[in-house]
Amino acid sequence: MEEGKIVFGNGALLAIGLYLVSMIGVGYYARVKRKGDTMADFYLAGRSLGMAVLFLTLYATQYSGNTLFGYTGKSYLIGFEWTVSVLFMFSIIVGYMLFAPRLVLLARSENFITPGDYISYRFKSRFLTVISTLLMIYALCNYTLAQLKAMGAAVEGITDGAVPSAYGIIALAIIMVIYETLGGMRSVAWTDVLQGVVLLVGFSIIFVLVPDLGGGFSQVVERIYQTDPSKLTVPTWTGTNKWLSYVFLLGCGAAIYPQAIQRLYASRSVKVLKRSLSWMAFMPLTTTLIALVCGLTAIVVLPEIKEVRSDQVLARLLALIMAESDLGYWLVVAVFAAALAALMSTADSALLSISSMFTRDIYLPYFRPESSESHLTWVGKVFSWVMVAFLVYVAIVTDKTLVRLLELKFEVLIQVVPSFFFGLYWKRLQSRTVIFGLVTGLIVALVLWWQGLNTVWGFHAGVIGLFVNFSICVFVTMCSSTNPAKVGEIDRA
Repeated sequence: MEEGKIVFGNGALLAIGLYLVSMIGVGYYARVKRKGDTMADFYLAGRSLGMAVLFLTLYATQYSGNTLFGYTGKSYLIGFEWTVSVLFMFSIIVGYMLFAPRLVLLARSENFITPGDYISYRFKSRFLTVISTLLMIYALCNYTLAQLKAMGAAVEGITDGAVPSAYGIIALAIIMVIYETLGGMRSVAWTDVLQGVVLLVGFSIIFVLVPDLGGGFSQVVERIYQTDPSKLTVPTWTGTNKWLSYVFLLGCGAAIYPQAIQRLYASRSVKVLKRSLSWMAFMPLTTTLIALVCGLTAIVVLPEIKEVRSDQVLARLLALIMAESDLGYWLVVAVFAAALAALMSTADSALLSISSMFTRDIYLPYFRPESSESHLTWVGKVFSWVMVAFLVYVAIVTDKTLVRLLELKFEVLIQVVPSFFFGLYWKRLQSRTVIFGLVTGLIVALVLWWQGLNTVWGFHAGVIGLFVNFSICVFVTMCSSTNPAKVGEIDRA
């Protein structure tokens, strides 16, 4: 093996190939086990997910390629300041608990399929439903794009450029969309079970092997102190504000991811949901914290990487481990499979949600209201293939890094938060108020972004927009003399 170039042998390629083929096999088995050709069965697995499956599908979906590659690269760039990543992943679980149990009860009684179904039911506004759906689709397209780019970075990084990023993106995207269209949510959730287990094993291997590259974690910290002590300092006032901003950005934004909401819908019961979320509360310690350790180790081991390639830091670390011994070689094969698991499980979930929202919230009411359930399911599958082709093209030509893509989608997505956080509890909140707040908050965020003010005193543009959004909803509703709106069965949820 040439120094600096890592190439998988036939055995490793066979192992990874079997892993990928097994995903298609699971998708086919899920298709055989489907209980009907309905949207609820295809997009929500018949609302039958138990605790173990729900936990693993939430885990495999939430901890994505951003966690493995983007977060490792970010901690490599800024050091211990990225400890905030552990905190904001905890905040996502808090966000879930603020609205999820109430929403799930309502969803089961009213047969919601998409987040747009809830918004339409609660606010009786087609405009609000459409604009919210379009914002969520945009955010998920960006999210899927980040995963596709990470797929390419994984393949290119582990082979030291022997396999171009574009080839990796195309091949993995095709496999992903095949098993998704075969079995829908059922195949996605079942593959997530396998991918979640592989991901847990992979993170465990990384945690054991990577710090040893720098002589152990204590030695890593000492060498950082000697060579770049700025990466060990506590955050400044602006940095502290940025920590708080990240907590709101992800705690609010990730909790209302459409694919996460649809997993809530798919849970067997509220009891199952709460148990799954209680397990999820511990997962940042087994994932985000390990990504932080990897990035800190890379500061010592790989000082030459430029920022534009920071999303390949983990792949370069794995390449070093792989070159040390036969055992290291096969352990890295397992880790690489875990990386693919994180990327594909997140991307397939986002793609499935995009398909469902387009079909249910746009195609059905505006193009073919008389469509049958089977026709809508078919349209969703076709749309998935079209969307994947488009996103693969964009992923190949864009030059944004993964963390910037992460921030871009949340700047937009969190403007939908008041519909859920306020709408489920505050009966006086009216659709026109939510629309006014959403549009104003979005304009504020985009204007700041356009002017190059990505953060103001450490707060992200989207968080500032959300503050304006929240303020409008509270102020206008408190000053309004309108009678409380009917919110259906929410009081019983």
